Amino acid sequence: MEIDLLKLKNDLIDQVDIDETLSFQKEDLKNTTILELKNVHVRGMITRSTDHYNLSLIIDGVMILPCALTLKPTSHAFTISIEDDLLTLFKEIDENIKKIENSIDILPIIWENILMEIPIKVVNDDVSSMKIEGDGWKFITDEETKEVVNSEFEKLKDLF
Repeated sequence: MEIDLLKLKNDLIDQVDIDETLSFQKEDLKNTTILELKNVHVRGMITRSTDHYNLSLIIDGVMILPCALTLKPTSHAFTISIEDDLLTLFKEIDENIKKIENSIDILPIIWENILMEIPIKVVNDDVSSMKIEGDGWKFITDEETKEVVNSEFEKLKDLF
C-alpha cells in the first residue's frame, strides 16, 4: 500500500488521507492460522510535524479462523487503532527503512498489527450442539481440568 508523500513533504497539503479496502490472497496467509482475510477497511491519515511523519489509522475487518473445538471456519471481527510516528512503527516491526522520501509502503505496519489481533482461541457459535460424551470419552472443559488430579503425581508430593 504505497502512499505518496511528496505534496506533504513540500507543505502543499496538511495531511494525506487514507481510505482503502484490502484483500489478502491465500499465499499471504500461508504461515498464519487465518483461513481468509478479505475486505479489510483501512482509513486514516499521515501528517507531518517538523521532521516526523505521524500515522493515524483505524483498521477493521473480519478474519476467518478455525474453531478451537471443531475446526470449522469461524468469523472473528476486529478493529485496530494505530497512532504513532512512522519511524517508531517501522522499528517496532523490525522493518528496515533508510529514510522516508517521496513515498512509503505502510502495508508491513498494517499486516503486523493484523497478526497481533489473531486471538489464541476462537469457538464457533454452533458448538452447543456438539456431542460432548461418547463411548469411553468425555469432553473436559478448562475448569474441569483444574479439578482432575493424577493420583500418581499426587504420590510424588509426599516425597518432598
